[in-house]
Amino acid sequence: MPIDRRGPPAARPPTRNPVRAPAARPVAARPATARPVAPARPVRPAGPVVRGPKVLPVLLWPAVITLAVTVVRLVGEVRGWSPEYFSRLPGGGLSPLGITWLAPLMGVYFGWRLGRAGVPAPHPIVTVGVPVLAASGGALVALLAGRLFKTSWTANFALWGVVSVLVAGVVFACWPALGRILLAYAYAARIPVAIVVALAIWRQWGTHYDVPPPGFPAMPRLPRWLWTGLLPQTTMWIAWTLATGMILGPLGHGAARLRRH
Repeated sequence: MPIDRRGPPAARPPTRNPVRAPAARPVAARPATARPVAPARPVRPAGPVVRGPKVLPVLLWPAVITLAVTVVRLVGEVRGWSPEYFSRLPGGGLSPLGITWLAPLMGVYFGWRLGRAGVPAPHPIVTVGVPVLAASGGALVALLAGRLFKTSWTANFALWGVVSVLVAGVVFACWPALGRILLAYAYAARIPVAIVVALAIWRQWGTHYDVPPPGFPAMPRLPRWLWTGLLPQTTMWIAWTLATGMILGPLGHGAARLRRH
């Protein structure tokens, strides 16, 4: 029996030229995908948001008082009471009894209600200076344009109506919290007057509501009401109410703040 002289398997010499395993290739690192950043949430104020009072409760009694003054003025003119307080001149003759003078007083009251509710007010330069400049500048532009273009009565009324709408918009933007109340009050006060003008023109009462301005052209009742009644009451007098109420509104607001402190 032949003898195996190679020795035990563990002592055998390694085989020459062994098969090498392929070297591992380096794997390129993938760039990290950027995660979308969530939009920042708006920061809420720490304190509670102060909201102004509701318009209708604030507006109730001022509207009732204004309507009562309109009715008393109409009755006094129809019955021929004292011309000092119940003037029949076109435009009212600056009679002390009229809703024209209620607008600034109501502005003080509305400002006081906003102050009691804790609604902040802009700087007086905004609430007083801007309305003064807007009202005076608008009136100056309308006067100069009327004289420059020599407008007729109807064209002049239309010009003043457009300027009044612009003035009302500027004044409203000065303090929207007060502007929305004044705007609601202005229409609550002036729409009844427009109705009274229509009745006065139709019935020919001879009051300041239906007496046309000097030199106004003769026209049928409906167009006359549209030009001398509806247009002024819904544009010019709205701007007057907003401007005068806004100018004096900070007085009431300041009084309410002093009382709170």
